Amino acid sequence: MKRFFLPLLAGASLQLTGCYTNPVTGRKSLVLLSQGEEASLGAKSFQDIRGKEKVSEDPAANARVNRIGQRIAKAVGGELPDAKWEFVVFASPELNAFALPGGKVGVYTGLMQLTESDAELATVMGHEIGHVIARHGAERMSEAMVIAGVGAIGSAVVEAKTEDQQTRQLFELAYGGGTNLLRVLPHSRNNESEADRMGAIYAARAGYDPRAAISFWQKMAAQKKAADAAGRPAGSPLDALLSTHPADGKRIADLQALMPQVVPIYEKNRGRLED
Repeated sequence: MKRFFLPLLAGASLQLTGCYTNPVTGRKSLVLLSQGEEASLGAKSFQDIRGKEKVSEDPAANARVNRIGQRIAKAVGGELPDAKWEFVVFASPELNAFALPGGKVGVYTGLMQLTESDAELATVMGHEIGHVIARHGAERMSEAMVIAGVGAIGSAVVEAKTEDQQTRQLFELAYGGGTNLLRVLPHSRNNESEADRMGAIYAARAGYDPRAAISFWQKMAAQKKAADAAGRPAGSPLDALLSTHPADGKRIADLQALMPQVVPIYEKNRGRLED
């Protein structure tokens, strides 16, 4: 899913805010951006997107997304402080949705056509909101800063010891490729898995059946297989190694394993929250 606000983060004035704890999973992460600054950047980015992309005028589609979004917002509660929720449908065949800091959520009509049930759409919207609450964008920005800083120090040490520009360039190439393969990409996949888990939990809290996340990803896997022009088998080891997202088969299996934990949440909350 898209992360429209990441380019804006690169130009932000950062301040060290310490360790952030995900309120749903308990995972701790280092984030070099305040939540207030995140929300401000998210609002600006959302305004820019609305000015560039066509907003749907379909009243049924807008009502559906707003109804589901408001229920998830209630389920999120205080886990996104000072949220100013806004749910917008964009008229595009793209199979996508996104959420930005501050509670700004966009859903594309192409995705809405694929998500036949409100529960399926709720798990996707919950996934995107989960990225925001977990502060994945700011976390990856912080990670990039740390990697760049360590790389710069390493490069300076290599150059000082060898006084050889070619050796320094080889180090930088190896360091960049190694950190991407061994840290950045696995971290991105873990973030997606965490957002999957959070999306299922938020949907369940909102009274939507979280098992719909499984049927949604089964549909997405079928879509990808049908559109694979190269004919390469889906979920090949190379794909899994180089992807920013978990393989569809893995995320489906992970969601299936999660259901015993989240279905009881759904059973407790279905019918409790009003539309």
